[in-house]
Amino acid sequence: MSIIHVDKMRMSLAEIAKVTDGELFYSGSAIIRNISLDSREIEEGTLFVAIKGERFDGHDFIGKAFEDGAAAIICERIPYKVKGNVILVDNSLAAFGAIARTHKQLIKPLTVGITGSVGKTTTKQFISAVLASKYKTHKTDGNFNNEIGMPITILRMPCDTEALVLEMGMSFKGEISRLSKIAEPDIAVITNIGSSHIENFGSREGIRDAKMEIADGLNKKKGTLVLNGDEPLLSGVESAVYVAMNNESADYRPVNIVEGDGYFTFDIKTPDGIAKNFRINVLGIHNVYNAAVAYTVGKLAGVCDSRIREGLLNFENAAMRQNIYENKGYTIIEDCYNASPESMAASLSVLCAKAKQGRRVAVLGDMLELGEQSDILHYGVGKKAAEMGIELLFAFGPHAGKMAEGAISAGMAADRVTVFTDNSDAQGFAKIVSAKLTEGDTVLFKASRGMALERITKILSEE
Repeated sequence: MSIIHVDKMRMSLAEIAKVTDGELFYSGSAIIRNISLDSREIEEGTLFVAIKGERFDGHDFIGKAFEDGAAAIICERIPYKVKGNVILVDNSLAAFGAIARTHKQLIKPLTVGITGSVGKTTTKQFISAVLASKYKTHKTDGNFNNEIGMPITILRMPCDTEALVLEMGMSFKGEISRLSKIAEPDIAVITNIGSSHIENFGSREGIRDAKMEIADGLNKKKGTLVLNGDEPLLSGVESAVYVAMNNESADYRPVNIVEGDGYFTFDIKTPDGIAKNFRINVLGIHNVYNAAVAYTVGKLAGVCDSRIREGLLNFENAAMRQNIYENKGYTIIEDCYNASPESMAASLSVLCAKAKQGRRVAVLGDMLELGEQSDILHYGVGKKAAEMGIELLFAFGPHAGKMAEGAISAGMAADRVTVFTDNSDAQGFAKIVSAKLTEGDTVLFKASRGMALERITKILSEE
């Protein structure tokens, strides 16, 4: 995590103490030029924020931070004999978020917040591309979508930013609420309600309630909530704008969809009639929905149809999401960033669309944080793969057996299913996969982030 160089930092130590509800001690002259959460990354003018993490407690390194030239420290306790500019707060992480919120309030960009069980990063990319056709746009980079990453994104925002697009992830109840109150979005999007992190919420209803926390920080005067009109759990929300693929009563819906070789064209039904002639150069019917959400956000943000068309054509997917390339005579679809039952199904549909010739091969790793439903959901993914006509299945990880059972139950021959449960032996698994691939195959690699399935594609590329 590199040091955060805040564009034209405008807050004094006294102002920072005020916005963080902190108490300023040992106040001397100091000019804050940047912020760091890592005591190893201190420069002249650095404000070091001491946060307690899973492996390290920043408070243990306050002395070293001062020795290395930190201008000031934000912390929850002051170590014995340490002297320097200190802002004492109740919660350093909350204070960090408060600084980011204040920075955003000074710049005043149009702000879009996005959450959802599946597709939020891709939808963020679509929305950013659309808004960038009219506004100077800053967006979440990579996986900076939590209570540390999102404030970093905001603080790195240039002062001339006109539109800010923020992705919000969660693992537990209350996280989205805190993120939303930092972001204070003008437009808040929930892409869908799936099964991701169901281990921590107990049910899809629990996931829905946690996702709806995005409304907690929504601009009270002019904020708009954009919801999935095909999801019954999100129906009936007053004043919400609905986007759907199938629900004809939704405010916005793609129609006249035509699939080409690596692209889709479509029109969009809107409250004002049919908007015509949109195109996205990406596979997967689910991306037509993502593009329709981006169109909706664009219209709410005052972007005209011609610029939205341009923005959708400029869409670029994020790293490790639907990265398609040729390797030794076969085609790889690398989609290793994350996985849930819903995104597995979407990626399998991309595989089927891409594999015009040769075999459809799926290398599927475990989906994490599914709790008591893990076995049945992995079984369901295997079953879905067989039903969609996947011809060769490699199941990878501790739940591989359940995935294989599901595939075989749906008619896939047992000799076309390979189970490999040892997640630590990437080399061994890659060797097995490589031995069974033939020229002309199209191979999907998909798993939760914790499985690091890209290890396999890297080995195959280096053979």
